[in-house]
Amino acid sequence: MTSTFHNEVQLGEVHYRLSATTDSDESMVLDLLGSLGSGEVVADGRLRLPVEGGATIGKLLSRVLGAHTRLRSRPTRHANANQPWTEALDTALRTAWLTPTESDSPKLIRSLADDMERSPTAIRARLARVGCDPDVPGRELSAAGAVLLGGNSGAGQGKT
Repeated sequence: MTSTFHNEVQLGEVHYRLSATTDSDESMVLDLLGSLGSGEVVADGRLRLPVEGGATIGKLLSRVLGAHTRLRSRPTRHANANQPWTEALDTALRTAWLTPTESDSPKLIRSLADDMERSPTAIRARLARVGCDPDVPGRELSAAGAVLLGGNSGAGQGKT
């Protein structure tokens, strides 16, 4: 006896329809169709599976597709990640940090990270290297703080 189950879902602009049809006691056919409102097909495929393995294979597909989705949805790396810092970038960072502002440290670090296309962690680490106190916008590191955080006490004097 043939039986069919249909399910549909809209994800963004794509309308997906999945049909599972048992054509005998031994096999099942899965048909997937994904289309845009214009009718353009963006996904389609067919799988023939043994009926008794349907639920197990469904779980397997769910795990694989879920893992793939998580990998694809990871945030993109910052454009300048792992790029060398230049003297000009160090000077720009130092100047921006030492310019009076109403922003607190985390907010200013995030803003500088966005502007320089680097991570907030990279900005915070580099601030100490250019002689700036990463906890207080507008303040230079003391000599003791520079030693503790690995920065230059006479920041801007050279790259580290």
